[in-house]
Amino acid sequence: MIQRIKKALGVGTPSPDKGVSIVVNAEKLERRIALVEDGSVEEYNVEREGDENIVGGIFKGTVKNIEPGLKAMFVDIGLDKNAFLHFWDAIPAALDGDLEEIERGQKKQQKRITSKDIPNIYPEGSEIMIQVSKGAIGNKGPRVTTNVSLAGRYLVLMPFSEQFGISRKVDDPKERQRLRRIMQKLQVPEGMGIIMRTVAQGQRARHFVRDLAMLLEQWEEVATNRDSKPAPVCCFREPGLIERTARDFLTDNVDNIFCDDPETTEKMRDIAGRISRRAKRRIHHYPARRSIFEKIGIQKQIDDAFHRQVWLPCGGYLVIDETEALIAVDVNTGRNRGSKDVDKMLLQTNLEAAEEVARQLRLRNIGGLVVVDFIDMRHRRDQQAVYRAMRERLKRDKAKTQVLQISSIGLMEMTRQRLNESLRDSMLEPCPYCQGRGRVKTPFTMSVEIQRALNTVIQRNENLTGDIIIVVNGEVLNRFKKEDAPLLMEIERQHKGRLIFRSDPALHRERYAIIDAETEKTLVQA
Repeated sequence: MIQRIKKALGVGTPSPDKGVSIVVNAEKLERRIALVEDGSVEEYNVEREGDENIVGGIFKGTVKNIEPGLKAMFVDIGLDKNAFLHFWDAIPAALDGDLEEIERGQKKQQKRITSKDIPNIYPEGSEIMIQVSKGAIGNKGPRVTTNVSLAGRYLVLMPFSEQFGISRKVDDPKERQRLRRIMQKLQVPEGMGIIMRTVAQGQRARHFVRDLAMLLEQWEEVATNRDSKPAPVCCFREPGLIERTARDFLTDNVDNIFCDDPETTEKMRDIAGRISRRAKRRIHHYPARRSIFEKIGIQKQIDDAFHRQVWLPCGGYLVIDETEALIAVDVNTGRNRGSKDVDKMLLQTNLEAAEEVARQLRLRNIGGLVVVDFIDMRHRRDQQAVYRAMRERLKRDKAKTQVLQISSIGLMEMTRQRLNESLRDSMLEPCPYCQGRGRVKTPFTMSVEIQRALNTVIQRNENLTGDIIIVVNGEVLNRFKKEDAPLLMEIERQHKGRLIFRSDPALHRERYAIIDAETEKTLVQA
């Protein structure tokens, strides 16, 4: 209670490891932002110099080709890869289930459009206005939609839809009624619609008037770019990470923002000042000789996000494996042997695992299909407790998620919306040594392969009677000198010539060369 009073009065020194804070590390080549809850990193975003964030961007493109079998079309928006537009994303969308539709006077009856109409509405070569809903991931181009929207602080403007809506997360009936009355008085142009975001609750009418005016001004700029330039052209691009943070993260749920760069701090204060003076006061400069992330312990948590294994407080651990379309999470008891009641111990491990899985998905920004292999629990009530814990923890996640009950074999299936590349894919690249497999062949395996190749060379080249040079990795050569020496001597007798082995410490363990010593011709290169 005392902390709440101090927070309301602005008394005391704020700390980034208490409450809910956003920590910003601004450097020349990289800007990093972490959402921290009581010292635990929940979200992490990175923007690097030269990065182009196209998610949320609005483009005028050209329909290049239509694939009726896929029920999709490919749109040239001026990027390396054409954008993917599914027919469903080209149909005027109904309001999301998380929104309550608000009646706005007389509604015009419009012809209902189905997926069959899309190829006729947007034939090949036609121009089309789209918004990027999902960035390019791997070999796939960006996914786009014709349901364009512009997000403000409290409102979302929909230029091509007349629908009005309020977030269902505003659960106070009186507040919802007040917001409905405000919404119906707003001067929204004909043919456009708006949505009130969750942060709208408790705000005065003047804030919505100002927000709507800014959004309409923004849309005029988009329309000007659309009409003045030929396709493909980018008409609007989402602001950078710093600007988005000041706009989207600085809500009543966030206590403070801390930034280690004075210039960036002032920039964020200017953006927040346009919203409210109170928001501006919550942005603080945090002077530090070393990185703010290291000083308050964030860096270690981020480093751990790249590990397969994640330890739980009880002594159990998770193993997280990412593939292109599926995330597999295995829950293990590990060192958790503290309770004599086995059922209680398993439930404790699984409850902690559910909490940590939800956090790791958000922290690592991974999504798609997620399968969690919980430790088997005998009682259905324990399974329900883990399911409820997972659902409750996922409420903090802004990405859309869907969770199914734990199956009879202990698996929980869920999906998480994926808008961009994961933290791993954006910051790491496949290992040049193992090519991303995470495994290399053993010296034993390589010895077998090289001996097989030598036998093939000798049998195919009957005229080859001179010396043969074999260049291998040092670890493989050690195997040849010890365990496999008798086998190589036998091959040498069959060849009637010497086998000369040379070690190259820089050579990949899976690479080798077999060379004719007399002609210096490479017989086998692997």
